[in-house]
Amino acid sequence: MKKINFKYNWLPVLFIGLVACDVNNDLDPIKDNTPEVPVVAVTEGTADFSKYISLGASFTAGFTDGALFKEAQKNSFPNILASKFSMAKGGDFNQPLMKDNIGGMVSGANVALQPRFYFNGSGPTRLTVKPTTKVGFPADNAPAFNNYGIPGAKSFHFLAPNYGSAAGLATVPATANPYFVRMMPTQSTLLAEAASKLPTFFTLSEVGGNDVLDYAVAGGASGAITPKATFDAAFGAIINTLTAQGAKGVVANLPYITTLPHFTTVPHNPVPMTATVAAASNQGFALYNAGIKQAFAFLVANTPMTQAMADAEIAKRTINFSEGKNAVVIVDKNLTNLTAINSGLKNYRQATSEDLLVLPSSTFIGTTVGGNPLLVNGVSVPLEDKWVLTKTEVDAIKTATDGYNTTIKAMADSKGLAFVDFNVILKTASTSGLQFDEYTLNTSLIFGGLVSLDGIHLTARGYALMANKMLEAIDGKYSSNFMKATKGLAKAADYPTNYSPALLN
Repeated sequence: MKKINFKYNWLPVLFIGLVACDVNNDLDPIKDNTPEVPVVAVTEGTADFSKYISLGASFTAGFTDGALFKEAQKNSFPNILASKFSMAKGGDFNQPLMKDNIGGMVSGANVALQPRFYFNGSGPTRLTVKPTTKVGFPADNAPAFNNYGIPGAKSFHFLAPNYGSAAGLATVPATANPYFVRMMPTQSTLLAEAASKLPTFFTLSEVGGNDVLDYAVAGGASGAITPKATFDAAFGAIINTLTAQGAKGVVANLPYITTLPHFTTVPHNPVPMTATVAAASNQGFALYNAGIKQAFAFLVANTPMTQAMADAEIAKRTINFSEGKNAVVIVDKNLTNLTAINSGLKNYRQATSEDLLVLPSSTFIGTTVGGNPLLVNGVSVPLEDKWVLTKTEVDAIKTATDGYNTTIKAMADSKGLAFVDFNVILKTASTSGLQFDEYTLNTSLIFGGLVSLDGIHLTARGYALMANKMLEAIDGKYSSNFMKATKGLAKAADYPTNYSPALLN
């Protein structure tokens, strides 16, 4: 075996090590060949966003889940717009923030306006926490506000004197609005207060919505639809005042509110029955059905009513149950009044798919009167008018909305303003759905993503979509570039569809 001499073997090793210190062993970085997307700055076009004012009702305020609260106000579509306008020389945008994320208001020790809804896993539920916002007390920074979205305001309220006067809250009925009162206005009317801020740009949205909404949510049993002439005069005054100093803006029309889940969630036929129960229920209405036929036979014999007319109403008013799902029994004030012939013949009939049951009826149908199992609301005890919009009432709401929208579009066009057809947008949402980034929004309650838990107002994500639709209209009218600019539009994922019940402060 050969003997190896290790005496100097370390020298080459050291030499190699020293040389290695001078060698760059790092690999060249792999180049990313993806082309850089250029940053596109926002340009305002011919619009001036330096003093932006929003005017409207609850949608403009950011009302959601049945209440107004801080986080919802921050996610209101005007606040979203203001954040985009700030990239195009827009100024500050101040809102009359509520004191908490509970929603509602207290008057003394009493809850005057209810807290917000949250989703409890099965349906909308009101928070049981007491609000901290006090009726009649000013909002922080009053009266330096830009958002004049006043929940509950009807078209003529924008011109009503002292609508923001605390004294008007104590009258019966109240002549002031608690949301406007806390803004501590310095002018006599809501319109004058907004105009006093000398806007260079404005949004005008959902004016006229409450003119039909109060009537609708009451099932047509109370309230009244504002006459078109009254609406026209009010809307004309609003548009003329806002544009008098050269301000530009965007106007949105009204959706058919009856396509909202407050009116479409509860089916007309939610009553399940076995064959035995159906037969027993039919027996209970046997005398009523027979009396209807006798009364119309009398009318045919003694009035100009024809047999065909009588047969049509007899068929409508005959109450009949069968095994399976059954239509509820309702009171319909538009039926022929038969009490002069037979005092026991009330205006009863079963609902059809053309009738709309309001959302709160879901917790009332099927309950009993005084615990008596024979007196079941919606079956043996017909639903009062307040629980249902009949087809006649739905048609009246549609006619009024169409009339208002004709005025809104004509006046917006006459002033050269941008316009958003919110009616068409909601129609699409209620049928095929609306694509918003990676989400498809529709008008289903709770899981549709567009409409909040009260079934009427939008979610934060819905308001973000609304803001984008307005930005699109602004681009089209004033040659701005929000649609193409980097971060020029709101992103769906940045806005929630519901708020945690733990969100209180």
